[in-house]
Amino acid sequence: MFSGKTEELIRRLKRAKIANLKVEIFKPAMDTRYHEQKIVSHDENAIQSSPIETSTSILLMAGEVDVIGIDEAQFFDDQLPEVCDQLALRGIRVIVAGLDMDFRARPFGQMPYLLAKAEYITKLHAICVKCGNIANYSYRKKPAGGQVVLGEKDLYEPRCRHCYYTIP
Repeated sequence: MFSGKTEELIRRLKRAKIANLKVEIFKPAMDTRYHEQKIVSHDENAIQSSPIETSTSILLMAGEVDVIGIDEAQFFDDQLPEVCDQLALRGIRVIVAGLDMDFRARPFGQMPYLLAKAEYITKLHAICVKCGNIANYSYRKKPAGGQVVLGEKDLYEPRCRHCYYTIP
């Protein structure tokens, strides 16, 4: 979290639009933290998207597009890697953003499968709020809840490996 994943996704999709490519953007319907229809970064950059319940909806809604953007991929169902494969086989560029690990430092959702199949991967890192080093972990400040608890800076903070495992 807080590494700029959504910001980078928005940047890439806006560049595709500037290049006059047809772009469709999807996000999980459950993610309404900033806006119900838009993908919004922590810096408040935004781009219109279609909230969907299941990843197979992307196949139905994709139409004649050149580029598909998918945000918060870790929240989608187990069909997402297959959906992305089908889109790529159609010649569509698929750009996916998501967390690779949950707050317990375990692989998150379908991200490991997407990472294994991706031709290109850009891994972004936040800055540890405790020591200023590169952060690769999302520390949940309030332990209540299951694997998925939507939150922002009030609930999560980025930490490096050392601070994640040693500082309560």
